[in-house]
Amino acid sequence: MSVAIPRPMVEAPFKAMILAAGLGERMRPLTDHTPKPLLQAGGKPLIVWQMERLGQAGFRHLVINHAHLGQQIESAIGEGEDWDLSVAWSREGTPLETAGGIALALDRLGPAPFLVTNGDVYAEYDYRRLRPVLERMAQDAGYLAHLVLVNNPPHHPEGDFCLDQDQVCLPASHALERYTFSGIGCYRPELFASVIPGTKAKLAPLLGDAIRAGRVSGEHFDGRWEDVGTPARLEALNHELELRHAA
Repeated sequence: MSVAIPRPMVEAPFKAMILAAGLGERMRPLTDHTPKPLLQAGGKPLIVWQMERLGQAGFRHLVINHAHLGQQIESAIGEGEDWDLSVAWSREGTPLETAGGIALALDRLGPAPFLVTNGDVYAEYDYRRLRPVLERMAQDAGYLAHLVLVNNPPHHPEGDFCLDQDQVCLPASHALERYTFSGIGCYRPELFASVIPGTKAKLAPLLGDAIRAGRVSGEHFDGRWEDVGTPARLEALNHELELRHAA
């Protein structure tokens, strides 16, 4: 009788959500027939890069939302078994914006803090760095969110937020260096308490209120991150990754 050998990876009790419900209008005509998260760079879809990195970090249970051509995403990923993941789907029909999409998926995410990232960006971020953050947020309800900030890309030179040590600040009230929000964050469900499930809601106002209340922590990531927002950026990223593979 054979004995199953347990995997060396430590299972994470926390869930992660990948946002994949955007229309991808800036990527047209590529997104006329293909949802943006399924566009390929370096030989695999953008969303698969994210799935693989989350899995490597121990996040086995994912929630993915979708709207535009969403059935294509479901057909490509299924229940995540090809990546040794468990995927639950949150179907929006009409895109609900970031906060609206998260609020609709709260019943799948559960009561614990959770990680959220975008399915249409490329990020070489090690998601294991957020495990202790989620554990801290589970123990201490003082912080509603934790944001990963990156250097401002050329198309967004003004940035979004400042960082005072590990506290996220609004630029209007601080003369600190500005950074861009990467889309990677950890949240307590209470942040979305004011959002009625099924309605559109932006994330920025919720974060603004929480930041003013001193309830948002953050960190700076200076590694490779790309907002793949145009066909030209996608082409450049694909070329970069192909060169790496060939080296």
